[in-house]
Amino acid sequence: MVSNSHLVERVAAEIAPLLPVHSSILIGLSGGVDSVVLLHILHKLAPRFSWQLSALHVHHGISPNADAWSDFCAELCARHLVSLHIERVDIAPLREHGIEAAARKLRHAAFADQACDFVAVAHHADDQAETLLLQLLRGSGVRGASAMPGLSKSKGPQFSERTGAISLIRPLLHCSRQEILDYAVAHKLHWIEDESNANDSYPRNFLRHRVLPLLSERFPAYRDTLARSAQHFAEASGLLDELAQLDAAQAINGETLAVAALQALSQPRAKNLLRYFLHSRGATMPQVVQIDDMLQQLCNAREDAAVCIAYGDWQVRRYQGGVYALRALCDFDQSLVLPWHGEAELDWPALDTRLKFTRTKGAGISLAKLQHAPVTLCLRHGGESLRPHPQAATRTLKNLLQEHHVPPWQRERLPLLYCGAELVCVPGVAVAAEYQIEAEEKGVVLDFALAGQFSP
Repeated sequence: MVSNSHLVERVAAEIAPLLPVHSSILIGLSGGVDSVVLLHILHKLAPRFSWQLSALHVHHGISPNADAWSDFCAELCARHLVSLHIERVDIAPLREHGIEAAARKLRHAAFADQACDFVAVAHHADDQAETLLLQLLRGSGVRGASAMPGLSKSKGPQFSERTGAISLIRPLLHCSRQEILDYAVAHKLHWIEDESNANDSYPRNFLRHRVLPLLSERFPAYRDTLARSAQHFAEASGLLDELAQLDAAQAINGETLAVAALQALSQPRAKNLLRYFLHSRGATMPQVVQIDDMLQQLCNAREDAAVCIAYGDWQVRRYQGGVYALRALCDFDQSLVLPWHGEAELDWPALDTRLKFTRTKGAGISLAKLQHAPVTLCLRHGGESLRPHPQAATRTLKNLLQEHHVPPWQRERLPLLYCGAELVCVPGVAVAAEYQIEAEEKGVVLDFALAGQFSP
């Protein structure tokens, strides 16, 4: 059995240097033995380091026992005087990703919603070994095979609009499952058993119940050796990232990657740079065959070809020698018309973004001139024109969009601001001369509230 203090002190030695005094720590609490032990240990350590603890239980609704698990977690936290938030989620829309992956995405989304300095999760050494083997069996590269670090920054989920990073801490990563069980028994802890853990049709459970016990007979130290391999992969992944950063310095400009840079590199190095670019844009990582095809099309298609490679919820496009990575464009109502009554922001579904109206003085669109007729936003229908400067001739919108290098896939989706029947503004492109502001006059600037898929 594990002594009363041995595991607690090991965890303290691992994480105290990583978590500043007075840190707020959110514990991911499923109610299983791992997270129950994590709560117990952190509750013991919190007074020593002045950590502020809270917990989050995600109610997936998959099991018929899900309500009972939530009740158990609530009672456990009440006994420890730890505040608990129960997040009820609907896994149905994400089932195409697989139940395990969908549940993980929803947990991370729930973590991202909570205000805290760190999120503590109960991954341990056996989880690390299982994760590495699963990634290798999927044919993952060195980034995937790096498995799980003790402390990491995890971006918000890719299906979400969140962009903030979550600081994930794994205090039990160097503890085995058996050590955790021994600790729970020694301290007379109670926990719940998820019946799905016995179902070896799930790949992780198959490894856990059928493969790893057999492996342990011949290689009893496999947890440590696989952890070392994961560390080697992590170092290799870091070196590849450093190489990609060197290549990216001249190749990536804002939201675009130069095709010429890809063409100038060896294929492995070009693929490394392309993966780095996609990762930097928050895109899901393509499969090996997909990224090979992507690189071939981006580098070898005709200059005037409308290259668009779709995979999952993402698209990779080429325009004027630049590579763009963006979420797949949704369908939109071409008859869309939105009135503007002075709001600071409006949703613009055609670009899946928000429009921001910033009040100014001496810049932008004249608010006084917008009082002459109702102000609306609508989509392009063809034949539009405006005069972009008082000394300029009237120009067609088509020419203005081309001159401002607006990507073709965005041109039919841009919001056009009208005052009555007069085109006033195309954000990021031009304001009609007749509506431009005079010195010291009050005005408004129209722009996109979020960094998104359009960069003029």
